[in-house]
Amino acid sequence: MRRPFALLAAALLTGALAVPASAADGDEKFTIKDPRITESSGLAASRQHPGIYWTHNDSDDGAYLYAVDSATGETVATITMSGVGSPRDVEAISIGPDNQIYVGDIGDNLGGTWPYVWIYRLPEPKNLRNQTIKATQYVVKYSDGARDAESLVVHPKTGRVYIVDKNEKGGHLFEGPAELSPSGSNVFRPVAAVPDLEATDATLSPDGEHLVVRSYFGAIAYDWNGGRIKRKQRLGVPFLGQGESVTYTADGKKLMYGAEGADSPVEPQDAPGGGDSDSSSGSGSSASSESGGDGLNGNLKTGAIAAGILLVVVLAVRGMRRRG
Repeated sequence: MRRPFALLAAALLTGALAVPASAADGDEKFTIKDPRITESSGLAASRQHPGIYWTHNDSDDGAYLYAVDSATGETVATITMSGVGSPRDVEAISIGPDNQIYVGDIGDNLGGTWPYVWIYRLPEPKNLRNQTIKATQYVVKYSDGARDAESLVVHPKTGRVYIVDKNEKGGHLFEGPAELSPSGSNVFRPVAAVPDLEATDATLSPDGEHLVVRSYFGAIAYDWNGGRIKRKQRLGVPFLGQGESVTYTADGKKLMYGAEGADSPVEPQDAPGGGDSDSSSGSGSSASSESGGDGLNGNLKTGAIAAGILLVVVLAVRGMRRRG
């Protein structure tokens, strides 16, 4: 009887001390270590490769996408896009239905003077290795004239593409056609104001119900409301330097914030919950630590559970010895 009990106790203790599932879910802080990635300007959580984040450089890098493993910070695959010519100012990346990757070559370093910009679409590879993948290129124009933009999102259910333009006085959410056409121009039209920030990236929740738009120093959460967004609350963001990217984790529970620069960090924050107030959620680190589910609190809970199980084991063994 002692051996089965000991085995059961060991199993319980091992389970209590096991690494939390979140460690493999891509919602922990990491550093992008690839020396080629010095201007990470967009971030997208893979749906079919847990813990993998797609990113890219800003301008002057070429038609490359990088798959970064958040467990190590290392690049595990480099994708070369073919069929797109020479990218001009790649600023955003998003994953739509059927694991299609959308890349926004939508920046305009000339202050909004280019008559058109581009979006590229390609399938996310099932196998993560260095490879060349043919992409479809779409020409994008705005109904009210050229502009600079760094934020692109794809609705996870409809596949419709949206862009938020970058303006220090606040911009707009632009809606693309129901389906992008590879021939001719795709005209994007403003459907909602995005005031009070200079948008450097945006992300839609995996269920398509919530939008977060970030700037260099803050972010605002919206209810999606069919694209006619409703402001929900202002969010604090971690200071990482030149804040250029944000994405929901694949499970929608966290927001991952990134920045430009060599060895750039990516840090998680709890995704905004319920409530309609326009109050700040606090700074990045404090908002995370008050959530009660991570960091020190999580370690204390795990330790307490392990200690409790160990105490039960010791008392049980003593009882058996006395009976023996």
